[in-house]
Amino acid sequence: MDCLVCHDQTGTYKKFPTLAGRPAPEPMKFGGKTFYPPDWNKVAQSVALPKRNNCGTCHFFGGGGDGVKHGDLDSSLLRPDKDLDIHMNAEGADFTCVRCHTTKGHRIAGRCYKTPAFEERKSLIDDDLISRITCESCHTHRPHEPGVKANDHTDRVSCQACHIPTFARALPTKMWWDWTKAGRMKDGKPYAEHGKYGKHSYHTKKGEFRWEKDVVPDYFWFNGTLEYVLLTSKIDPSKPVKLNRVVGSRDDPRSRIYPFKVHRGKQPYDKVNKTMAAIHLFSPKEEDAYWGSYDWQKAVASGMRYAGLDYGGEYGFVETEYHFQITHMVAPKENRLSCNECHSREGRLADLAGFYMPGRDRSAILDTVGWLATLGAVAGILLHGLGRWVTGRRRKGGAS
Repeated sequence: MDCLVCHDQTGTYKKFPTLAGRPAPEPMKFGGKTFYPPDWNKVAQSVALPKRNNCGTCHFFGGGGDGVKHGDLDSSLLRPDKDLDIHMNAEGADFTCVRCHTTKGHRIAGRCYKTPAFEERKSLIDDDLISRITCESCHTHRPHEPGVKANDHTDRVSCQACHIPTFARALPTKMWWDWTKAGRMKDGKPYAEHGKYGKHSYHTKKGEFRWEKDVVPDYFWFNGTLEYVLLTSKIDPSKPVKLNRVVGSRDDPRSRIYPFKVHRGKQPYDKVNKTMAAIHLFSPKEEDAYWGSYDWQKAVASGMRYAGLDYGGEYGFVETEYHFQITHMVAPKENRLSCNECHSREGRLADLAGFYMPGRDRSAILDTVGWLATLGAVAGILLHGLGRWVTGRRRKGGAS
């Protein structure tokens, strides 16, 4: 990373893939493309506040390709229409990323790691110096018209849960990545296969993939914190390893129900030490690199050695899960979720346990009380109507 990655506006400032973050010092070829040295004068004279393409150069293509990682971040957001993202719609508000991801001394307000992205939720009405990173920052905690029931949900349900009905609506995102299938050859050479959406379904270098579009999120209680498995963390290979864990619960007042993409796959681990493995993948001249020899044993041993970690000498593969919070691709209000998409037995929140939700759950006591209250209300209405009818007849009789 350097200043020009974010501030160049010529679109010509590019890094050479194998020079550790440096541009090509002279015309150089890689992967069938030629990379040229920057025109430094032209690049330096173009600097300005970051635009969407500056941020997207990394964040749209993270993980090795367009839409691989996040699901709600891909190149379709360079010029999205209203239905894809109401905030970034090129014909509408046309927000750039820095409209919400504000900075203080180049510290960019963003998502979360071990420390939450924000300590308290405020709106610009409360404090015009806040970092604008939550929906409440602009919309407040009562964003709907007075009397609308959705205003009563904002203490427990994130805005994203209702207003991002699906992600990867324009371009597909990678949902499954199986490294156990890597290394297969055709006629003694690496090969690739394309599947649905024109994306790789298989590649010798990386294994088998599954891509999906218009994906319904998974939902979790989330308080703004994610905890991560480290290369030194002990794992249980008998079940999928959550490489990051969504922190939050119904009993946590800072938690709300948020949508997530869950990226699943299989990858190497140290069977003896029961830790995830560091892998030496790429080096054009080293046989220890997996893409040089397609030998997992060499690649794992070399990667662990480089990381300064003990390797037990035996590797295996374990299923993994990685959670990405979904917060982009906000749909227009007319495309928001309807109430019954969550408040039903087979709704989106069917698997989110630990609380009672009307329409989804059954409780004999609550159902009995509810029916008694309903019958009592109906009886009260009938008695009131009967009383008015009797009183009216008496008045008519007295008048005659």
